[in-house]
Amino acid sequence: MSASDYIIGGNDEHGVNPPTAGKRTPIMPYLNRSIYENEFNRPAKIYYFISALRCGFNVFDVHPELYDVSISTRVTRANSARLAILTTFAYNAFGSGQTFNSVRGLVGYYSAQNPYMARSRELTEDVFLGISENSLQTRGLGITTISDVGILDSVRMPSTLMECGYMTNLREGRLMLDPTWRKSIGFAATQGVCNFFGEPYIAEGNPNSYPVIRRGSRNNYVKITQYYLILYGYGLTADGIFGANTESTVKQFQTDNGLTADGIVGRRTWSKLLLNDPSASVLRLGSRGTPVYYLQMKLLSKLYPLGNADGIFGTNTASAVRAFQTESGLIADGIVGPLTWAAINTLDSPRN
Repeated sequence: MSASDYIIGGNDEHGVNPPTAGKRTPIMPYLNRSIYENEFNRPAKIYYFISALRCGFNVFDVHPELYDVSISTRVTRANSARLAILTTFAYNAFGSGQTFNSVRGLVGYYSAQNPYMARSRELTEDVFLGISENSLQTRGLGITTISDVGILDSVRMPSTLMECGYMTNLREGRLMLDPTWRKSIGFAATQGVCNFFGEPYIAEGNPNSYPVIRRGSRNNYVKITQYYLILYGYGLTADGIFGANTESTVKQFQTDNGLTADGIVGRRTWSKLLLNDPSASVLRLGSRGTPVYYLQMKLLSKLYPLGNADGIFGTNTASAVRAFQTESGLIADGIVGPLTWAAINTLDSPRN
């Protein structure tokens, strides 16, 4: 068998719009709000799908909605789709959940009640090692069984749940918003899945190597495009069909990124979607596009408030940049050039 013979399921715990009550960090300093669990879970799952599609797998989302969906509904969906495996992305908490503490790291879970218990354990081991060895989350606490979790107990396929960090740890809590943290964990989970199936992992690579796709295309790369657009906040369904809605969304994305709005995903559009090197752009007041969105998410993850990440470098973003530059010992000119990018492109923050 090859990767294309498998349907890989993904699940993110809880809802984000509206957010599931209780599943959140304590109030984050400077941001003056909690970060909700699904603000990490959903993007990590989408990055998992993107990398799985790149490796040739078929994917199925058991929780595509932004709002919370019952476990029984998600179990029914997973079983009806005849998935080969199911991977759930989650984030942990320790203590009362109201205050920060020092507990941190990755924990993998599987169920002894799953009808494929042995394979669930193997899957959990592989995904756990994939994340702990290949992502920015390098602290692995181990794997263990857990009971009475329907998404592990009641599905008819090997199933694993990854608690990818602790919401009650200040550093890991703020990293829930970090795009490089999310992406590294989602991609690394796929590396574990490839090991589970004995399939080669295909790295993201250069945008120049991606195929040109346009209206009428139907393949994994259409779905990859759709998932990237979803990540950047565009309203779209990832169905793998490049129809009229996808074309109009691509045109809007191209306009927002200063590209020719022809609706064709070629080298320049792939470059803005994948954003392999956001620091290639010098950003300042008035800049727009995915590099600005990335900058905004990095600043939020470092506890610099700026409102919502919208891909527009406005006055709030400029103020956050200047504050970050000042506290990082840089010239506070509000322009994001090489020195500011070098400080931005880390997991560290002057405020933690």
